[in-house]
Amino acid sequence: MVEIIRNAHDDQVAGWLYHRLVAAERAGPADTRVPLCLPGGSTPRPVLEALAGAPLDWRRFAIWPGDDRCVPVDHPASNAGMIGTALGIVGAEVVPLTEDATPPRFALTWLGMGEDGHVASLFPETDPQPDDPQSIRRITPDPLPPHAPFDRITLTLPALLATGELLFVIRGEQKLALFEGAMAGEIDLPVTRLLRGAEAQGIPVTCFA
Repeated sequence: MVEIIRNAHDDQVAGWLYHRLVAAERAGPADTRVPLCLPGGSTPRPVLEALAGAPLDWRRFAIWPGDDRCVPVDHPASNAGMIGTALGIVGAEVVPLTEDATPPRFALTWLGMGEDGHVASLFPETDPQPDDPQSIRRITPDPLPPHAPFDRITLTLPALLATGELLFVIRGEQKLALFEGAMAGEIDLPVTRLLRGAEAQGIPVTCFA
């Protein structure tokens, strides 16, 4: 099931996430961190900055980026670095993606979507598969975007779908129309395959647009 919440502001997204994280914190064992998958980029930054000031015990959370550029964490293009900077010094563990990492099952996975229907760094030309035997892949975008000419490391579809629920934040009517086309199965793109997998596994999906 996919719920689309239209005309949503960043504060609404932050409030929704806050209540989800409180519930996840209460549901998890007190001596373990709750794993979350969060995106990089400019769209999530104000939401994360708002959450940084929320009354959450961030020491209870381990945050994985869904994908990243193959750069050091202190590089301006690093998603892990952006997430850590946006949250500030609040005690959350930000886990940099590496090719030998073993992703957990996430309490929540938050994704964006590109204008070509990619999710994380699973671009259409990479032909992501729902039964990918690997949970993490290193890829080279083709063409390399001039603003970020780096190889990528990304969670695969099975790793992204190992979650309690999926969240999308999509800005712009064109992107929303593409997302709705993917929901309807009218186009075969990475986001379509992800949504199809979520439906098959009964994973709830919320999209703020």
